[in-house]
Amino acid sequence: MNTTKDDATTEWIRRYRPSATSTTRLVCFPHAGGSASFFHPLAPRFSPGTDVVSLQYPGRQDRRHEPCVEDIETLADLLAKEIAALSDKPTVFFGHSMGAVLAFETAHRLEQRGTRAPRSVIASGRRAPATRRDEEVHKRDDNGVIEELKKLNGTDTAVFGDEELLRMAMPAIRNDYRAVETYRCEPDRTVRAPIVVLTGDEDPKTTREEAEAWEQHTEGEFRLREFSGGHFFLTEHLVEVNREIETELAVAESIEVGQRG
Repeated sequence: MNTTKDDATTEWIRRYRPSATSTTRLVCFPHAGGSASFFHPLAPRFSPGTDVVSLQYPGRQDRRHEPCVEDIETLADLLAKEIAALSDKPTVFFGHSMGAVLAFETAHRLEQRGTRAPRSVIASGRRAPATRRDEEVHKRDDNGVIEELKKLNGTDTAVFGDEELLRMAMPAIRNDYRAVETYRCEPDRTVRAPIVVLTGDEDPKTTREEAEAWEQHTEGEFRLREFSGGHFFLTEHLVEVNREIETELAVAESIEVGQRG
């Protein structure tokens, strides 16, 4: 298999601080309507020791003219193919909201293939895969979708005042809501990788019980940390979230060193 260089950028793979000397990798999965640039602050924090990869889904920013992927399963298939082409090094997946589901599904696919599977998955701001709610935000009109975004406070407020920006972003936002709201996962689907769950204590999208339910989806260790705040608690607790990522990267690297020894 041909591998992608650690300093390369592709249509799917974005590196804001490329490092050819990295010993670990962090792969970041954006939320619904989100883009790779959401994780830009992580690059200077963890480079050059860590190869910080931010994923860019079709239908947004510089890929806005491409059709969106309409379901989680297909998008996870495509992401697994891209990640399988990366060089082999201890890896942690970090996904927020819809990105948490994609991180889990992509990890599952890579484990099944026996290649480039992550050492751990950090699932942020999302209830466990098999938990279900009757949500149909994607069926609302544009004003209804915007109301949901404002409630979650996950979109730059400047976007709401810029009709052109909002018009460009709306197809991807609506598509992603459709994909994650129609996603279904069987209760017995698991990954071997440990799962770390980060959640906000006032997140309208995830209760404590729904966050704890992630434990049934791993054959490895499980850990949950609750922060104050809503759905985008991580922007208010960036230092603490970075420490959680740092811990998982250190564990991933130590496992690699132990196996070599």
